[in-house]
Amino acid sequence: MRLDHLSFAAGPDGLASTAERIGGLLGASFLDGGVHPRFGTRNMILPLGGTTYLEVVEALDHPASDKAPFGQAVKARSLAGGGWLGWVVAVGDIAPVEARLGRAAVAGNRHRPDGTELRWKQIGVNGLISDPQLPFFVEWESPLELHPSAGADDSFTLACLEIAGDPQRVSEWLGAPVEAPLEDVKVEWVAPHGTPGVLAIQVQTPAGLVRL
Repeated sequence: MRLDHLSFAAGPDGLASTAERIGGLLGASFLDGGVHPRFGTRNMILPLGGTTYLEVVEALDHPASDKAPFGQAVKARSLAGGGWLGWVVAVGDIAPVEARLGRAAVAGNRHRPDGTELRWKQIGVNGLISDPQLPFFVEWESPLELHPSAGADDSFTLACLEIAGDPQRVSEWLGAPVEAPLEDVKVEWVAPHGTPGVLAIQVQTPAGLVRL
């Protein structure tokens, strides 16, 4: 169990402009990630050191974005002005999570611009929708060398994750201490005054620490 990626919903200016704005703050450029046909979304990504990446995502004008929970979550966050959607935990075997949550994971896929298909299973987006401090889970079916973090510039790393929420509640959701997926990441827990969830992240860059 490890932190896989952080997801940021595009604002009113759209996917490309949001990714360009965030990339400008970091001094880095996001890559076109492609379309998630089952979810009615598309993303741009920034690989980070430590097998982690940032994702900027937007909902497409497509029926899937109204039916799939992930598309619904992205659309709702973008309609609210955009911002941090949530964090995602990778597991080696998603079956125990399915058993604990009492439902099956759904298949996900996207084609990169070079035609390479990435495939995974995910579960827990409905938990994120009801309580945004909670991560959802992925099990990658594609080999590690195709993981979106591959080829990262190791001078860009996640230094800190700021979450408004209750670590005990998150530990119960994970079925393990919250430190398990976050052992290599500093986490600052803030008592929520309003909607819980990811408040900000801090990224170490060649130019210094940047808070987003």
